[in-house]
Amino acid sequence: MALVVYLKTVTELRGKGDRIAKVSFRGLSFYSRVLENCEDEARFEEAFRWPIASKVDGNEMLEIQIFNYSKVFTNRLIGTFCMVLQKVVEEGHLEVTDTLTDDNNTAIQTSVSIEIRYQPMDGSVQVWSDGEFLDVPTDRDGMFQFETDSLLSAHSQSSGTSPGRSSHGIPAFRKAGKGVFSAMKLGKVRSSKDDHKKGDDPAILEAEDLDRKAMRLGGGLDPDTISLASVTAVTTNVSNKRSKPDIKMEPSSGRPMDYQISVTIIEARQLVGLNMDPVVCVEIGEDKKYTSMKESTNCPYYNEYFVFDFHVPPDVMFDKILKLSVIHSKNLLRSGTLVGTFKLDIGTVYSQPEHQFYHKWAMLSDPDDITAGCKGYIKCDIAIMGKGDNIKTPHKANETDDDDIEGNLLLPEGVPSERQWARFYVKIYRAEGLPKMNTSIMANVKKAFIGENKDLVDPYVLVQFAGQKGKTSVQKSSYEPIWNEQIVFTEMFPPLCKRMKIQIRDSDKVNDVAIGTHFIDLRKISNDGDKGFLPTLGPAWVNMYGSTRNYTLMDEHQDLNEGLGEGVSFRARLLLSVAVEILDTSSVEIMSSTDVQVESVSMITESATGKVEELFLFGAFLEATMIDRKIGDKPINFEVTIGNYGNEIDGVSKSLSRRKKMRDGGGEADEEESELIQNSTDEEAEDDGDLVSVSSSPSMKPVITDRNYFHLPYFEKKPCIYIKSWWQDQRRRLYNSNIMDKIADKLEEGLNDVQEIIKTEKTYPERRLRGVLEELSTGCSRFVTLANKDQNQGGRTKLDRERLKSCMREMESMSQQAKTIRSQVKRNTVRDKLKAAMNFLQRLRFLADEPQHSIPDVFIWMMSNNKRIAYARIPSKDILYSIVDEEMGKDCGKVKACFLRLPGKKGFGPAGWTVQAKLEVYLWLGLNKQRKDFLSGLPSGFEEKKAVKGSGLQPVPPISLMYNMKQVFQLRAHMYQARSLFAADTSGLSDPFARVFFSTHSQVTEVLNETLCPTWDQLLIFDNVELYGEVSELRDDPPIIVIEIYDQDTVGKADFIGRTFAKPLTKMADEHYGPPRFPAQLEYYQIYRGNCTAGELLAAFELLQLGPAGQTELPPIDGPADCDRGPIMPVPLGIRPVLSRYRIEVLFWGLRELKRINLAQVDRPRVDIECAGKGVQSALIQNYKKNPNFNTLVKWFEVDLPENELLHPPLNIRVVDCRAFGRYTLVGSHAVTSLRKFIYIPPDKKAKDWANAGDIVVNVDPDTNVKKMETVVKLEATSDAVVKIDVNEDDKDKERKKKKKKKGEDPEDEEPDESMLDWWSKYFVSIETMMENLRAQEAVWAEAEEREDLENAADGAEIRADDANVKGAKIKEKTKVKSSKLKKKNQAIDGPEKKTPKSRVDELVVYHKELESEFDHFEDWLHTFNLYRGKAGDDDDTTVVDDDRIVGRFKGSLCMYKLPLSEEFTRETGFDPNMGMFQSIPHNDPINVLVRIYVVRATDLHPADINGKADPYIVIKLGKSEVKDKENYISKQLNPVFGKSFDIEATFPMDSMLTVSVYDWDLVGTDDLIGETKVDLENRYYSKHRATCGLASHYSLHGYNMWRDPQKPTQILTKLCKEGKVDGPHYGPGGKVKVSNRVFLGTTEIEDENGLKKQTEEHLALTVLKHWEEIPRVGCKLVPEHVETRPLLNPDKPGIEQGRIEMWVDMFPLDVPAPGPAIDISPRKPKRYELRVIIWNTDEVILEDDDYFTGEKSSDIFVRGWLKGQQEDKQDTDVHYHSLTGEGNFNWRYVFPFDYLMAEEKIVISKRESLFSWDETEYKIPARLTLQVWDADHFSADDFLGAIELDLNRFLRGAKTAKQCSIDMVLNEQELPTISIFKQKRVKGWWPFVARDENDELQLTGKVEAELHLMTAEEAEKNPVGLGRNEPDPLEKPNRPDTSLVWFMNPLKSIRYFIWHNYRWLIVKIVVLLLFLLLLGLFLYSIPGYLVKKLLGA
Repeated sequence: MALVVYLKTVTELRGKGDRIAKVSFRGLSFYSRVLENCEDEARFEEAFRWPIASKVDGNEMLEIQIFNYSKVFTNRLIGTFCMVLQKVVEEGHLEVTDTLTDDNNTAIQTSVSIEIRYQPMDGSVQVWSDGEFLDVPTDRDGMFQFETDSLLSAHSQSSGTSPGRSSHGIPAFRKAGKGVFSAMKLGKVRSSKDDHKKGDDPAILEAEDLDRKAMRLGGGLDPDTISLASVTAVTTNVSNKRSKPDIKMEPSSGRPMDYQISVTIIEARQLVGLNMDPVVCVEIGEDKKYTSMKESTNCPYYNEYFVFDFHVPPDVMFDKILKLSVIHSKNLLRSGTLVGTFKLDIGTVYSQPEHQFYHKWAMLSDPDDITAGCKGYIKCDIAIMGKGDNIKTPHKANETDDDDIEGNLLLPEGVPSERQWARFYVKIYRAEGLPKMNTSIMANVKKAFIGENKDLVDPYVLVQFAGQKGKTSVQKSSYEPIWNEQIVFTEMFPPLCKRMKIQIRDSDKVNDVAIGTHFIDLRKISNDGDKGFLPTLGPAWVNMYGSTRNYTLMDEHQDLNEGLGEGVSFRARLLLSVAVEILDTSSVEIMSSTDVQVESVSMITESATGKVEELFLFGAFLEATMIDRKIGDKPINFEVTIGNYGNEIDGVSKSLSRRKKMRDGGGEADEEESELIQNSTDEEAEDDGDLVSVSSSPSMKPVITDRNYFHLPYFEKKPCIYIKSWWQDQRRRLYNSNIMDKIADKLEEGLNDVQEIIKTEKTYPERRLRGVLEELSTGCSRFVTLANKDQNQGGRTKLDRERLKSCMREMESMSQQAKTIRSQVKRNTVRDKLKAAMNFLQRLRFLADEPQHSIPDVFIWMMSNNKRIAYARIPSKDILYSIVDEEMGKDCGKVKACFLRLPGKKGFGPAGWTVQAKLEVYLWLGLNKQRKDFLSGLPSGFEEKKAVKGSGLQPVPPISLMYNMKQVFQLRAHMYQARSLFAADTSGLSDPFARVFFSTHSQVTEVLNETLCPTWDQLLIFDNVELYGEVSELRDDPPIIVIEIYDQDTVGKADFIGRTFAKPLTKMADEHYGPPRFPAQLEYYQIYRGNCTAGELLAAFELLQLGPAGQTELPPIDGPADCDRGPIMPVPLGIRPVLSRYRIEVLFWGLRELKRINLAQVDRPRVDIECAGKGVQSALIQNYKKNPNFNTLVKWFEVDLPENELLHPPLNIRVVDCRAFGRYTLVGSHAVTSLRKFIYIPPDKKAKDWANAGDIVVNVDPDTNVKKMETVVKLEATSDAVVKIDVNEDDKDKERKKKKKKKGEDPEDEEPDESMLDWWSKYFVSIETMMENLRAQEAVWAEAEEREDLENAADGAEIRADDANVKGAKIKEKTKVKSSKLKKKNQAIDGPEKKTPKSRVDELVVYHKELESEFDHFEDWLHTFNLYRGKAGDDDDTTVVDDDRIVGRFKGSLCMYKLPLSEEFTRETGFDPNMGMFQSIPHNDPINVLVRIYVVRATDLHPADINGKADPYIVIKLGKSEVKDKENYISKQLNPVFGKSFDIEATFPMDSMLTVSVYDWDLVGTDDLIGETKVDLENRYYSKHRATCGLASHYSLHGYNMWRDPQKPTQILTKLCKEGKVDGPHYGPGGKVKVSNRVFLGTTEIEDENGLKKQTEEHLALTVLKHWEEIPRVGCKLVPEHVETRPLLNPDKPGIEQGRIEMWVDMFPLDVPAPGPAIDISPRKPKRYELRVIIWNTDEVILEDDDYFTGEKSSDIFVRGWLKGQQEDKQDTDVHYHSLTGEGNFNWRYVFPFDYLMAEEKIVISKRESLFSWDETEYKIPARLTLQVWDADHFSADDFLGAIELDLNRFLRGAKTAKQCSIDMVLNEQELPTISIFKQKRVKGWWPFVARDENDELQLTGKVEAELHLMTAEEAEKNPVGLGRNEPDPLEKPNRPDTSLVWFMNPLKSIRYFIWHNYRWLIVKIVVLLLFLLLLGLFLYSIPGYLVKKLLGA
């Protein structure tokens, strides 16, 4: 379906000029070529073709505009022609000649004649005769409807023209777009000059032209809405017949890297269980580490730090599971019982911001009982560092806000806090195509023994997920095993493990090996949105790839089968499905364990995975070049395989024979074998029944190209292959994925453009970005229409449906968002919006990755001698055919340049960079029934050579193509220069030359010695290059040129440096060699070495066709062959850059830290500077040891450089050592790649008049500590505003006090006593401030984001009214949530304010990074250049500087400017001509300095001892001095507080590098280095930022904030003014000072020690210094008093931070008065306190025991108490026996002495860790008192009843009476007011005891009346008390009821109380009864005798 417009001529034009036409239809515009010097008639004769997907409506318009083309100015519109297409739609063909109209819609004389053709799908219009559409597709696939313009169609090849024939009369149209393949350069863009020289498509004009054109076409649009589409892009690569090669050769995935994982276990809370002794186990993979055990507590505090080091590939690392488990009472003998575990994979942590979770709570669950609920929480930090990551640890201040557990759960963003249990069902049905896993020898042995020849593999499937494994049964001897089993995992949902690993393994007696591995990424098979779906997959076939299929005992590529690295061959495919079911844990019949289950499942029907279709794969090899010379001597052939089809050597595919059986014998094939052929129809069978696949090219012997490479002589004859294969038809999945990939490719290209425009500082990047977003938006909406068809296809799985829905939703919303963002793109927001667009790109790439494979990938193998040598893997979706353009694979029917590489590990490192072979292949994969088009994309001009004559309807594929059209060209490679090349020699330089390959030719440039920036300036001419195909095609799509750069070695072969690709600019024989296209312009091409960049090449390439006259017609090569360079031709004038004269001045300061060269020390070094062949040498340093500075400071040289700054060559700095006898040795070198920052810009004239502007008053706020956003005011240099920022100090204080009183806080904590304050007070307040600022910043960002969200949402609401209500509601909720968060934040910010009234404590600045990064490395005038020597390391990550290669540093600077320079500059007063531009620079003579280093503390040190701790101490080195502080090591600490200062005298420049190291003290053996940091003191000393001694915030003469600089502020200010030649300072009355034209105000009084006030100007001077950056011309920010945080690094673990150190350095020159003594920053000593706790009574304690005699409930109560961390000092009351009501009376006193640090709110404990510890370890623990109530038992363990923990700093006030005391005091702890024992000193009240019941609910188990009394150690000594009820100051005995006793101690008493008391009536009754019975007995006993007596009458 297409619309073709043939633009013939435009006549009656006025004047003479260049003409251009623009044709637009459905929003897609094409430009014609430029016709030069037309007079009245312009003959365009061009066809434009729109492939369209929906019918053309009769009302649609076609528009043609004709312009006068101008290279310089805007194109001028001549006239417009518009036409409604109604007639065209009816008739299908129309010829029109009509006049144009001008801007006012009036007709003008000029007329245009065009011809239009339209062919709809359904054939409703009569078919044309001339074969424009030869074969109208008739099958069902063709009928689809959708309604958007076809902006996306990325190729417009004429669908029907038969190969080798051009369509009649209408030259095939090529879409306007750059013929130059700049995407080849991967985003490198041509320099702006030559944009309009790109071929016949003025679509690519100068950006400005475009803008002007857009302005005019839009009729003067608002420039903020103009956008450029990619037709006018800077780098569109629209090519019909060739696709883009990938330049990065090396597989990146399988290479191991260093990782360090640090886990800090801080504490655990709410552990379920009574009175436990918990240990936390941290487990990563196989490694386990344990914390220490804490006794009898449910909330242990550990603060222990663990580090795990790994060296594994990233995939392996991120799949490892991190498991935290809490174990109860583990010791040497017993393993303990598991309380609960928490699992997540390392990948989840790595994907967090900063790769870390900080202070988060992990929720524990019990893996054996999923019904149990939460088992407790662990608070931890987890951080992962790869090489080059630096982790920003949030500064550790007070940890109050982390106690909110629910708000800080350890879960990634977006995971709900309440996770549920779920079952993951992985069903494994069957597999097919397995390779044989035993060699044939083994098979023969087996056959001899067993007597049968079976399949040689015993497969089973292993599934790993979340640290658990499950496996199916083993199917013996089967290549096509059938399992039908399911493996069930039980895991929390959503799981924190991203990937599921599924592996087919071969069961073997010795060891099982993997056959193939597949990973399922759960994020790709689920969606967590509100309309999302649970993970689901299949039933679908997944393909597995791995090593080659031929079996060897020791498979060198076994790793590939384990899923590491890119598989090099198809291994098998497996049919499986995944489903998830959320469990309802409350139901009864649920199984509560999480063990893996394996169950069998029912068979799956054949059709469930889709209908089997016959696919046809065709390939043609057009060229095979660059074949590695190692394999060049034997014949070579290429084999193409898809799955096992086509694999002749080792594919074990039975299906072909089977298929034959089906056709011939009908039904005799057994059931299993017929599996794939269900639907092969009869017609198909007769169609090409005898078509046998040809899967490999014939063998040929290679021919030599040059020293390194061979090529195969495929000249006219190009071999072809074709394969038929049968697969389930799941093309829809791949189609959708292709559409998204194409949108993403287009977006990526556009974004690269925008970045390039920004980088090269061209105009209007925002317009290009708008265009990109527009395209994205249309692309996305186009997807929605396209993807929605074929809904009812067979084999669609739930995932297909859900994915389609979610993709549609995503794409729709992306389309909307892109529109919204497009409207917000303004000049100043380009960068932000670019970031947003980058997010779109990631989202698109993520969506496009289809998790359910269908057709396996295609492999091309190069075979030599039947051995597989090298391969290329091509995803099948990239070459899949579809009738719809967007759905077609990006390489389908195109010529692709493939580079073959070595398989597996061989492909890593240098072997992987050399190309094994470069193929130009053409591939086409599609349904067999659609195969009529399979040749349409080949270069035209060939005849097919077939093996057999076809009988059916379908054409028989050829086995080779004979090209009869051959064009001869000359290629000119203009190799100008390369820069920043990779250092390949040990000298740190290279001897580079370039080798250029084109087709089968190659040439080299000359070798330039010892440089990383060679300027070859050489023209290479390739004569008689023969290319096959049609001229016009070659013009638009020439083959690519490969340029390889090598390093020449005197012995051995040249080393590979890197490679790049280019496309030449092609000129036809009949074309004019001249503007706009020619001559070609130089451009930069990025050189790659593996995956890393290795420099850039500046070159241009022209491909010129030789006409009949041969070479004579070619443009002459001007420029003589250079006489000194012999036959080497220089780059001709039109191409080489235009040069100007520049002067480069060099400041030579000195050399530092030069290492030995070949064991000899450097003694007399010199620096050589070279740029573009000119240069200058420094003076010689006579004795490097004595003085490494140069004595002549400034030298200069003049040089011719290109006018275009982007083309400036690099400047090379080389250091040589001058040895005896005139020998020189290279020490090291440095290349300054960009000179831009050194270009001198003369001061602006206008700006010079600053000095004359009026005085500007800067009224500075006297208290800078009050943070107000409004106070930050920027002053323009020319403004003369008076800025008033006045906040009155006293008012503020009053307000504060008022506030406090209102809040009901005790007014006693008003102000800290001045004498109590020390340096640490200042430090902690400053840290608070820093945290506050960070928080405020975050809050501001959050708000900004919020605003943006709201804006976007609002826009969305306008666009889609129906969603508006819902959206609105959501937004409201969101805002509410956010604002409440912000409120909380603000409260958090207010919090500290209340704690210490800020205004009274002076602050310093705490930088959470190095000072250098804050002040631009102090390179304000003195720069440091690292000197390199030695080969560069080949690391993936070139961002990490190879520190080992640095052999020293050159200090100096550069300044370059165009000549001649204006006079004024040199006429200034005091201008020293010797110093050039470097005026007012200090002299570099040696100078003596006192260096004072303060080390505050270190944090997060890497553990150095086995126990996971370290014993750190400090070592300081400066020059020859070294200070070791070994005796003051700090035992077993990873966060040591040093609090030390060190003084060292040094002489600059000899000792300028200060090294501060932290070592680990060891009792035996040497001490280990933990990490070190280096500070360049010299740059600090000389910097204008004055980093010698930081300026304090206030000037005071005494106390903790005493001024510590020997120079007072006034002296400093005077000196600065003098040096900067600034007028001032002038002090005036009333606290004013004037400097230059700025007036500052401030206070003028100061208090001395005795409190007397004196007048002083120091405050004023200090105010000016603090605002020095506002002084015009010389101002810069001065370094304030500060503490900097520096990372500690260890040379053995490069790039991985080993901890951080907080420190600062002061420097004082020794020639001025000596400074005072160092500030005392020694750590605060903890203060000794005594806490006395009296337990008066308990009440309502639950009753545990049943009485033996009475069955009554009672308890024997006692109370136990201890301070956290001092469990061994726990104290118990006596026992109140037999309490019947839960009441207990004790009157018992505990006494707890402890050491406490007020500032940090921590108790300090020193104790030995174990019996074997050498010394005590200091712990800091929160001050918490634990009270527990117990039931005493004599013959069994006591029963725990309940507990309460009071944080002594903030605990609830006790209730007045027992009645008022309730469990709410614990439940609502957050809301209730708290008190601190340190302020209250004495507190009495009732507190509740709580414990957890079986359902994990808190319940009240008792109440305690206690009194807490805190005393300092001195008070306690004066006023001693006894423990319990002892002297002194004894408590009276409790008044207990008489029942309180122990029965076996007082048996009588207990009988009296327990038995008599309860059973006295019973006892009386029993006694009476007994007496009665006794009487009765006696009666009965005596009555017979008595009777006898009576009867006998005795």
